Amino acid sequence: MYGYDQSQGAQQQQYASQQSYGAQPHGQPSHGQHGSVPGQHGSVPGQPLYPEPSPPSLADAVRAFTTGSLAAEDFQQIFATSKVYCPRGDNPGFLALHNTQQPVIPMFTSLKELRRYAGKESKYFVITGAEVIDLLPTGYGFVLDMEGEHRMVFDAKAVEQMVDFAMRRMYG
Repeated sequence: MYGYDQSQGAQQQQYASQQSYGAQPHGQPSHGQHGSVPGQHGSVPGQPLYPEPSPPSLADAVRAFTTGSLAAEDFQQIFATSKVYCPRGDNPGFLALHNTQQPVIPMFTSLKELRRYAGKESKYFVITGAEVIDLLPTGYGFVLDMEGEHRMVFDAKAVEQMVDFAMRRMYG
């Protein structure tokens, strides 16, 4: 998880997901191996007819939050479960920017956004937003998508509020 490209695993997962249940090689008809359920035309056995909608991506949540169409609590819930891409140096840990009013740590909603900021060959690691909140050093803030259209800056006080929110949600 720390600093290597995870595309190999993603390719294997994509290959596995492309192999549908009971699929036949191209050009060979199915011989009625699977009965159909009335009202489920073209569905794959074992999968719901109408799958649950996927939650919004972190980038979508950033856009919605910065435009005022997403509440802070909803943003924090999405952030907590989302992947966050962090540039890294030769030593483990966050890279911080100290040329700001308060030190901040650059983080990104996607590998594409990280590459736009740090370059194609940059090292990085991926963690969840909840892990960010847990591991961020006291007194540091973070900035999401520094070079992006909807950059978000969370100062140290905002991070403390996020920690408080997470603790209340978890422990009541």
